[in-house]
Amino acid sequence: MLKSLRETLEARGVLGQLKARIRAEVFSALDDESTPRPPLSHENLLINELIREYLQFNKYQYTASVLTAESGQPEVPLDREFVANELNVTEDSSVKAVPLLYGLLHHFLSSKEEHTGKLFLRGSATVPSQEPHGHRSAES
Repeated sequence: MLKSLRETLEARGVLGQLKARIRAEVFSALDDESTPRPPLSHENLLINELIREYLQFNKYQYTASVLTAESGQPEVPLDREFVANELNVTEDSSVKAVPLLYGLLHHFLSSKEEHTGKLFLRGSATVPSQEPHGHRSAES
């Protein structure tokens, strides 16, 4: 009986959602809100919003909720036009149905064909140099 119930839940796509929901709830319960988080930089705010939009578009709702909770991202998503403007991106109406991240990726993949050189990336002065949550560098 349990096997058939499991198979039914898997066939309906419910089992994966339940597992994701349980993980999100466990994370939320274990998350120590008394531990202060570093301030959310402007760059991290934009990056997190690009990722959240991507996650929600692909129906990864629980992953998006964990990102929001863990990062300190505002619960209400940033306005897409605001994010596009901050990234100096202009969109036509045909691409607004997909996340900005897809458009950015498409831009870089298609510009690869046009330019033989590589894009030179420089570090940002506003992103704090810190190790990811709980990780220490080999030099510490």
